[in-house]
Amino acid sequence: MSATDPRLTDLDGFRVVIDGPRADIILDRPPYNTISMPQRDQLRHAFEALDENATVRIIVLRALGKHFSSGGYIKGFMEASPEHVSKLAWNIAAPARCSKPVIVANRGYTFGVGFEISLACDFRLVSETCEYALPEQKLGQIPGSGGSARLQKIVGITRTKDIVMRSRRIRAQQALDWGIATDLVPDGELEAATDALVAELLEFSPLAQRTAKKLLNDTEDASLATAIELEGHCYSRLRTSEDFAEGVAAFHEKRAPRFIGR
Repeated sequence: MSATDPRLTDLDGFRVVIDGPRADIILDRPPYNTISMPQRDQLRHAFEALDENATVRIIVLRALGKHFSSGGYIKGFMEASPEHVSKLAWNIAAPARCSKPVIVANRGYTFGVGFEISLACDFRLVSETCEYALPEQKLGQIPGSGGSARLQKIVGITRTKDIVMRSRRIRAQQALDWGIATDLVPDGELEAATDALVAELLEFSPLAQRTAKKLLNDTEDASLATAIELEGHCYSRLRTSEDFAEGVAAFHEKRAPRFIGR
């Protein structure tokens, strides 16, 4: 079923497809799926619209063709106003702000903003052809959409300097070894692996999933004591939910739970 929300129509370089509880944001600007300046705003609007859609449980970000994205349209940086450029990181952080789980499927070139928006997703599935890079140093620039900051949280300052300051490419196996990728699969199995992860996530309580995502995001920079305190408050709130009662009942009755998100 095609999306009908006004924010999901007349899109530049991508399209949105909703199929029941799954929504796909599909980059479609062959052959390299470069991301234009207007497209960055539209991607944010798409994530916001899907987050507000009560039927959508899981969002998948993927691309058509051999490459996820070679990055942004370079000329657009020179044409954009300083005010517009200052919003780049906010737009590309939309997957992280989204309350629902977001999966990204990366193959081939995943450079610049393509890498940055992938880093803002919750699960990064990569095929064996995937290459990550932040090549902005070659243009006399630095990453401007949160890439260096998010990457440093994952791999540390030493590896981030190596990637950013040398515009170094990170191939799929190394991305998995360094904790950038969630899982690595053969190129021909990327779609099946994505489908399987969607199916797995749909088995859980949507309320518990949203709570877990927000808690983990909110406590990323918190002290251990603060993180434990917030975790306890979230646990306590879920303790009174209908989904938790259903989960306990299903466990004792040895059946699959029927979660409703309340």
